[in-house]
Amino acid sequence: MDIAFSFAVYAVSMAACLLTGASTSWAIVAAVVLFFLCGLRRKYGLQALLKMGYSNLPASFTVIRILVILGALTGLWRSCGTIPFCIYYGIRFIRPGMFIFVTFLINVLLSLALGTSLGVASTSGVVLISLARFGGVDPLICAGAVMSGIYFGDRTAPTSSCANLVAAITGTKLYDDIKYMTRSALLPYGASLVFYAVLSWLNPIGTVDETMMNALCTEFQLSFWTVIPAAIMIVLPLLRCPLFLSMGASGLCAALVSMFVQHMSLSDVLKIAVFGYAPEGGMLAQVITGGGITSIGMSIVMVTAAGIFTGLLQGMGILNGIQARLKSLSQRIGRIKVSNLIGLVCPMIFCNQTTSNIVHSQLMKEIYPNGPEGRLELACDINNTSVLWAGLIPWSVACSIPLDCLEAGIGALPYAFLLYAIPVCYLFTKKRIFKGEHL
Repeated sequence: MDIAFSFAVYAVSMAACLLTGASTSWAIVAAVVLFFLCGLRRKYGLQALLKMGYSNLPASFTVIRILVILGALTGLWRSCGTIPFCIYYGIRFIRPGMFIFVTFLINVLLSLALGTSLGVASTSGVVLISLARFGGVDPLICAGAVMSGIYFGDRTAPTSSCANLVAAITGTKLYDDIKYMTRSALLPYGASLVFYAVLSWLNPIGTVDETMMNALCTEFQLSFWTVIPAAIMIVLPLLRCPLFLSMGASGLCAALVSMFVQHMSLSDVLKIAVFGYAPEGGMLAQVITGGGITSIGMSIVMVTAAGIFTGLLQGMGILNGIQARLKSLSQRIGRIKVSNLIGLVCPMIFCNQTTSNIVHSQLMKEIYPNGPEGRLELACDINNTSVLWAGLIPWSVACSIPLDCLEAGIGALPYAFLLYAIPVCYLFTKKRIFKGEHL
């Protein structure tokens, strides 16, 4: 089966999923089947293809374990009262015309502190999106502000695994990367503040009927105990505790609060962890219902399929031989334009940040000048392109999983202003940061 034909069918399948609203996971699964058959046609043995497909799965299993805990956590945060507590007091204290603006800032600060986009989306993001629904704010706008905020820290926080990976594959010093990334983000960050201030003014959080507020107080005991699961999730990563353990501790605490403060049975708590939380009818059902391991089932399928897919592409060497063409192209139009293009295409093909960043480095490293300055330029280019474009590709894990956590669709992406503001602004401001030919 021809490679070009396989990519064409993959593209059509992805477009069909996006147009029909079906999960893009099915297109990734179709790609796995297509390229597996392509490998057989190329005379690769069955055992060799299985080995290729498995090569990237160990990293996927790590993500899957986190997703399972994450699904349970989002349900338990609802049942224990953490999200209801934040909704109740958020409505009371956040100024109506500042909600979207505050949402963006909160996620920027937490992502800088925690260094994890997924961890922030699944905690403060879930709380704020629930608050938006409760207060009548368009949840897609809120989700876009969350997406912008979580990826600000994902590329610049010293604790970010993504930032550390880019430094490792480019051979640069992390804090040198951060300095240049911060400098390149100043203009788009300022523009984002204006963008979300305007959206806040146009979409104020509504005055909620006191009947709704009373329903929260009736359904839950909104004591300080309900805040502890959220506090654990914020404090432990600051103490360098792994995300996996931080989420597990927060989930265990939420389960205990559900039983001993909200007076639920153990069986009910276990059901909520698996299937999510749903109030028994009433006006709270629309804004509190959700979470559970089953809610992220398709995300698990996508992570697994994406791991197998990238393993097949790498194992069969499908992208080999591109470097010379990219070097010639960069001499004509400039490194940054080519790097931005590669940073956009890689997440489209590989469906995740990690592989996209690695392949981006491999394809482009020979095009940059030798020495520390060239490596630093490459690192900055990757962080300002691949890392951010991945958050805007609907079938990329970096986009689909946070949106699944927020229970928002791809309609949120136009509001993720910072994610496309940085790559676009970087095209025009890079010459002020780096000096050289063919930037």
